[in-house]
Amino acid sequence: MSGHARTIAHAGVIAATYAALTLVVIQSPLGYGPVQFRLSEALTVVACLTPAAIPGLWIGAVVANAFMLTQFGALGLLDVVFGAGATLIGAWWTWRHHDRPVVALAGPVLANALVVPAYLPLMLTGATGLDFYRLAVFGLDMSGSWWSMYLFGFVAVGLGQAVVVYGLGLPLLGLLKRLGVGGALTEPDQG
Repeated sequence: MSGHARTIAHAGVIAATYAALTLVVIQSPLGYGPVQFRLSEALTVVACLTPAAIPGLWIGAVVANAFMLTQFGALGLLDVVFGAGATLIGAWWTWRHHDRPVVALAGPVLANALVVPAYLPLMLTGATGLDFYRLAVFGLDMSGSWWSMYLFGFVAVGLGQAVVVYGLGLPLLGLLKRLGVGGALTEPDQG
């Protein structure tokens, strides 16, 4: 298999795996909303092993987020465009800094923490009519202004991302490296 075909194949497998894991998790309350723990985000560490993860993770995010159209209608396009865009930026950052995994994994965390909360209030409130930003149990009401919802989302999405990316992704990266997966993904074509 040529190097180009191998890269496309790797990107396809990464995209399919990311999309499948996302679709399983978004069925739970922790898969969407201002607080998210998407297990598929642990796969962003694959961008430390191969540049094929950049298009793979992006396509996987586009496919998975496209399913949000059934739940959120046209407002789901915000997630398709901007959520997948955040994934693309995070994957690029991860590959760029792949030799320093702790720094590399900050890319997906920060990209999602900065981008997703910008559109999430509109998407959640507009499509569901529910106020995800009023937590009466804790006496918190962030639904008064976009900035308060954004700041809450920045912290909540960032923490969820950090837990998944560092808590699950970093050990996954270590395992993949011990299994020799990194070399198999980046070695030149032998044929």
